[in-house]
Amino acid sequence: MAHHIKTITTKLGLPLVFKSSFDKANRTSSKSFRGPGMTEGLKILEKVKVAYDIPIVTDVHETIQCEPVGRVADIIQIPAFLCRQTDLLVAAAKTGRIINIKKGQFCAPSVSHGNSAEKIRLAGNPNVMVCERGTMFGYNDLIVDPRNLEWMREANCPVVADVTHSLQQPAGRKLDGGGVASGGLRELIPCIARTAVAVGVDGIFMEVHDNPLNGLVDGPTQWPLRHLEELLEELIAIARVSKGKQHFNIDLTPYCD
Repeated sequence: MAHHIKTITTKLGLPLVFKSSFDKANRTSSKSFRGPGMTEGLKILEKVKVAYDIPIVTDVHETIQCEPVGRVADIIQIPAFLCRQTDLLVAAAKTGRIINIKKGQFCAPSVSHGNSAEKIRLAGNPNVMVCERGTMFGYNDLIVDPRNLEWMREANCPVVADVTHSLQQPAGRKLDGGGVASGGLRELIPCIARTAVAVGVDGIFMEVHDNPLNGLVDGPTQWPLRHLEELLEELIAIARVSKGKQHFNIDLTPYCD
């Protein structure tokens, strides 16, 4: 996947950070695949980093993982469910790596830019970024509020839009033999990506797979590799004409001809 994705992003002139997880510790079902674990997973990520000369981002779930992960990853990601955990944020910050904070599905945007990002900075690390990944809307659905992308800029750091996890339907899919797993609305990935780029985000987080229907993790929200280049070309075109990052000065004085 790293080889194919880098080939495409290099062709299009886009910077790439490769994301993969060594342990999906917050899977909906205990029957779901979690990953190879930290020791083996970090070895794989390091091989990818060296072989393809690309920076790596991966997530941590416990404070004891931060130091070893920081020796491999260029960016440490704080999962959305853990975005308020002070000890985890501080431990990640102390690695000196860039910290990407996923905004919790249950949180207002002010939590990411006003509280969590500030915890990183107060721990002595100015290298922080925040990521929008949707907001809970009832029990089994998420919505993407474009206003969050604007409000999260108040963190004075890069803002990234996760255009695939934000289309999950948590615990919305029944498993054979009992239990539930997350479903998703893959067909809306272009819609959310177009919106985010038009608003003016600094980066796009996207799950991509060469065989989404058999993906072991988040299959319903994986974007097919065969369509990646086409979608990225469109997003680049939108970014070139968008004025989303420019402040709009609103004049409220009375209008006169």
